[in-house]
Amino acid sequence: MRKLTPQEKKELSYKKDRRNAYGENDKSSRKNIPLRKRLVNRANRHREQQLLSGATGTPDADAADTTEQRLLGTRPKSWRKIPDEPLGERIRKQLSRRRRRAREQ
Repeated sequence: MRKLTPQEKKELSYKKDRRNAYGENDKSSRKNIPLRKRLVNRANRHREQQLLSGATGTPDADAADTTEQRLLGTRPKSWRKIPDEPLGERIRKQLSRRRRRAREQ
């Protein structure tokens, strides 16, 4: 592989490097991502436990059937991470915002 020029390195960096664009402190993601996963899983477990608590006691086919239908009928909560944006897009947005603010003054 040939050696990259500084211009090529910078262009590659703009494409590959990413920056947090969510609007919160980038360091807090270390805690907030696992927290969100835990909260969603906890809510799903709680919902299932609430539905299954009605099916206690003597075995009843009808009650088991309705409980199973209710359990399968509701979609579990989900959470997905929002990907960070590429550095090139971030810089392009910053520069356009700078130009817009300069025109306003």
